[in-house]
Amino acid sequence: MPTVLIIDDNAAVAIALDVLFSLHEIDAVRAASPEEGLHLLEHHAIDLVVQDMNFTADTTSGEEGGALFHAIRARHPDLPVILLTAWTQLDAAVDLIKSGAADYLAKPWDDRRLIASVQNLLELGQANRALRQRVLAEQRQRHALEHDFDLRGMVWQDPATERVVHLACQVARADVPVLISGPNGSGKERIAAIVQANSQVAGGPFVVLNCGAVPVELIEAELFGAEAGAYTGITRARDGKFDAADGGTLFLDEIGNLPLAGQMKLLRVLETGRFERLGSNRERQVKVRVISASNADLPAMIRAGTFREDLFYRLNVIELRLPPLSRRPADILVLARHFLGSEKTLDAQAQASLLAHGWPGNVRELKNVMQRASLLTAGPVIRAEELGLPLATAPRTLQDGAGTEPDRDSVVAALDRAQGVVAQAAQELGLSRQALYRRMERLGIARG
Repeated sequence: MPTVLIIDDNAAVAIALDVLFSLHEIDAVRAASPEEGLHLLEHHAIDLVVQDMNFTADTTSGEEGGALFHAIRARHPDLPVILLTAWTQLDAAVDLIKSGAADYLAKPWDDRRLIASVQNLLELGQANRALRQRVLAEQRQRHALEHDFDLRGMVWQDPATERVVHLACQVARADVPVLISGPNGSGKERIAAIVQANSQVAGGPFVVLNCGAVPVELIEAELFGAEAGAYTGITRARDGKFDAADGGTLFLDEIGNLPLAGQMKLLRVLETGRFERLGSNRERQVKVRVISASNADLPAMIRAGTFREDLFYRLNVIELRLPPLSRRPADILVLARHFLGSEKTLDAQAQASLLAHGWPGNVRELKNVMQRASLLTAGPVIRAEELGLPLATAPRTLQDGAGTEPDRDSVVAALDRAQGVVAQAAQELGLSRQALYRRMERLGIARG
């Protein structure tokens, strides 16, 4: 159970609070003076403090309570504190709220309001602790990745990206084909580079071919090479990408653009390591790790007859799904700062605009926006209007359905990022906890 520290020199008040909390399954520890309260804080796990504003007889200024609050704040900056005040100390209590006190209640207090405040603060504290633990766990995992693997300068912050990077490092040593799926501009080539850099052929070449950037009639020659005269305009034999990648890795981006004839030859290379140049009957032997990537719906292409099913399963031994940037929101600002470098910074409204934008072009679009803004901004601080993006709207404050409510996908995504902690998800969505519960009920989203 959570534990509340009551600091009040009036024994009757302390006992009444103790009984009230026990009726709501909250443990209480009592202290009769500021010194005793600070001592208990050092030796007990306390989740919240309820403190009086005066501790000396005939004193009504609230200065003692203010000094106690600041002492607690200095030693335990994240610990929520509720102030119990007389009306004569109301101004002092308001000043302490501005300094970080969680709430204040006048004596005699309203039991329901006090319990509601305590329970909300305890739940928020639990959510914050869970968030801190998750952040620490992510930091430990990231440090382990950076220590154990070559991450090719990958920049990220979002847990969704972390999962892909971690899996890429895990499968890198396995000599199997890898398929990286995700939208254009999301960073698939960087993930492929991480796989190659940590593979058994890390010392070999890393050759890239964008199958969507080569004319259909030339793509087989690009892949497998061609003999002189194999097609119009070629006067001497040329190597293909498989020759260039021998002993290393070949990254085939936009694999869905490979024509059926090329797909058949690629399947044979993957199975045997053998192929013929265009215009030649002589087999060539290579040892190449193939990593492919696509933004297309390959299963749909299989159903349409434009992509071979056997090739799909041969390429898709391991699939790494890289989400769009809009589903990796924690990556946005760290990538923006990375692309800017140290000479420019973003003001608060510019950061809000970046977070509010949908990023249909993903990381590539973000990089272009930051490069353009850096060039067009004379001073060291980039403002929202210099990004060329829609200005961020004001944060939502939805209470009892006021304003535009988040849709089901937004609620589910927020709960997922908060790992089911309702208070944290509500804060992200701009809702009260009770409003989010009501929204979940209307949308048919189960609690927990």
